[in-house]
Amino acid sequence: MSVLEKITSADAIMLEDKYGAHNYHPLPVVLSRGEGVHVWDVEGKRYYDFLSAYSAVNQGHCHPKIIGAMMGQAETLTLTSRAFYNDQLGRYEEFVTNYFGFDKVLPMNTGAEAVETAIKLCRKWAYERKGIAEHEAKIIVCENNFHGRTTTIISFSNDENARKNFGPYTAGFIKIAYDDIDALENVLKTEKNIAGFLAEPIQGEAGVYVPAEGYLAKAKELCESHNVLFIADEVQTGIARTGKLLAVHHENVQPDILILGKALSGGAYPVSAVLANDSIMNVIKPGQHGSTFGGNPVAAAVAIAALEVVQDEKLAENAEKLGKLFREKMNEYIATSNIATLVRGKGLLNAIVINDTEDSSTAWDICMAMRDNGLLAKPTHGNIIRFAPPLVMNVEQLMDCIGIITKTLKAFEK
Repeated sequence: MSVLEKITSADAIMLEDKYGAHNYHPLPVVLSRGEGVHVWDVEGKRYYDFLSAYSAVNQGHCHPKIIGAMMGQAETLTLTSRAFYNDQLGRYEEFVTNYFGFDKVLPMNTGAEAVETAIKLCRKWAYERKGIAEHEAKIIVCENNFHGRTTTIISFSNDENARKNFGPYTAGFIKIAYDDIDALENVLKTEKNIAGFLAEPIQGEAGVYVPAEGYLAKAKELCESHNVLFIADEVQTGIARTGKLLAVHHENVQPDILILGKALSGGAYPVSAVLANDSIMNVIKPGQHGSTFGGNPVAAAVAIAALEVVQDEKLAENAEKLGKLFREKMNEYIATSNIATLVRGKGLLNAIVINDTEDSSTAWDICMAMRDNGLLAKPTHGNIIRFAPPLVMNVEQLMDCIGIITKTLKAFEK
């Protein structure tokens, strides 16, 4: 089949099923175009995108400034590897470190790669700066975390679907309950050789769990008092999604290591980054970590444009305003609902909890019905539906979407 030939939804799904690994379970809709807050399927039906590629498309689909930067650089120079310098990387490194307030950045491509980078960086710092004996460093992580699906990361995951039959697992991690400051303090006091504490400021994949106010600030304070690095995984929560540039900024926290991805490129290109100050980052020497594509010229140009859009269009402020409106209107509905029991979130990262068991199909069925009504979202953990539209959405569009969601939920009321 020529790539120029039109394809039906059924044919596209059949091709993926036949020739692709079955490592995802997508909602059955085949998208072919996107602009702003909307996407269109191959038959031409328009939908509101209420997932934003898991918060990668914060700046909206095909933002002209980001696409322009990508196309302009792609026509000039795409890749040199890090065997040579290029004229874009240094500019990007200066821009992104100033933007987030760090001395240095280590550029990578995907979120999982960035998490692995942060783990390596934390361990090397522990051995060369803190004085922990080699191979003895431990990193504290949170239960129900989601940091990716590489072998090391699944070693400290609670998701048995991601773990089972992929062992043996990597040692060196201690799991504690999320949003439990006493559990963190206890481990820091009783365990030896702690190098870092890795956490999501809001647990997205787990169901948009927002910790109690003060948790992040207290966690950072405890880490500082024990000479332990606070590592914030902001791959999903960062870049204005929660109503601040970073979710940790809600508590005025500056992590020791910051992990970014997804919206760092506005969804136009794989770009991720690990940021830290010189006292940490300088433990990495030539040949000890890297990526052929990490820091390539296209990624550098795209990331600068994507971050400029966030600033110029005040997307954090818009997410804060629209998020409050979304939760207010959903709470009004939930007050008289028996199908939806709770809405939670920050900014435009939100979730509703469906009144059914995790192993039921109700949330999936609701998402299918919302698809039919012109809005795309996806369940997580069975009975939770995550809502994360592009941050360029306006009030009128959000109210239209709230209408679609509540109309759909009404059809499932018991």
